[in-house]
Amino acid sequence: MSAALDTDELWRIVDRERTSLADLLDGLSPEEWETRTRCGDWRVRDVAAHLTIAARYSRGQVVREMVRAHGNWNRMIHDSAVREGALPVAEIAANLRSIVGSRRLAPTTSPREPLLDLLVHGQDIALALGRMRRMPPAAARDAADRVCTMRIPPRPWPLPKARLVATDVEFTRGAGPEVRGPIAALLLLLTGRQEAAREWAERAGESWTGVATGGTPE
Repeated sequence: MSAALDTDELWRIVDRERTSLADLLDGLSPEEWETRTRCGDWRVRDVAAHLTIAARYSRGQVVREMVRAHGNWNRMIHDSAVREGALPVAEIAANLRSIVGSRRLAPTTSPREPLLDLLVHGQDIALALGRMRRMPPAAARDAADRVCTMRIPPRPWPLPKARLVATDVEFTRGAGPEVRGPIAALLLLLTGRQEAAREWAERAGESWTGVATGGTPE
C-alpha cells in the first residue's frame, strides 16, 4: 500500500490541522505562549509563527530573508520565525487561520512538506504545553514516508539505525534493532525527536520501544 496521500486529501488534512492548531492557540494564556519548546530556542509563539511563513511570504520576501541570513537556509528559517514570533499573539493565531485554504509552497518543497511541518511542529507545541494532540494515522504515515524519501530539500535529520514498524498502520522502514510503536511516535523519532516520541506514546497509552542516537536500543 502506498504511504502517500493523493494531493487533494493531503491539502484537506493540512487545512484541518491548521484550523485545529489555531483553535488550540486561541485558548493559550500569555505564559503558555512564552513556553520554551524543544526546537532550539524557539518558544511556542516562534514555532506557531514559523508555520505561517511558507504560505504567507512572497518569493521576494523569501529572497530578502535569505539576504539577511547571508544565504544560510537554516539561519533564515530560524530568524524569520523569531521575527514573526515577536508579533502580538492574537496576530500569530490569526495568521495561521488566514492560510487555511492556501496552497502556496516554500521554494523547493512539495505539497507534502506543509503536512510534515504541521504534524511535527504541532507536537512540539502540544508537548511543551503538556497537551495531548492526536495525529491522523494516514497523515502521519505520509509524513514519515516523506522523511524517509526526501532528497530536495535535503533531510535535516539522520535516519535511525533501526527497523521501524508501525503498530497502527502499514509502515515498515529501515534495518537494525526493531522499534515498534504508533506511526505518530515513529514520525517524531524520524524527525530527531527521540524523547518526544517516547512521551507521545506514553500519553497516548501506546506501547513504545525506542532507540538512542546511533541505533542503540533504549
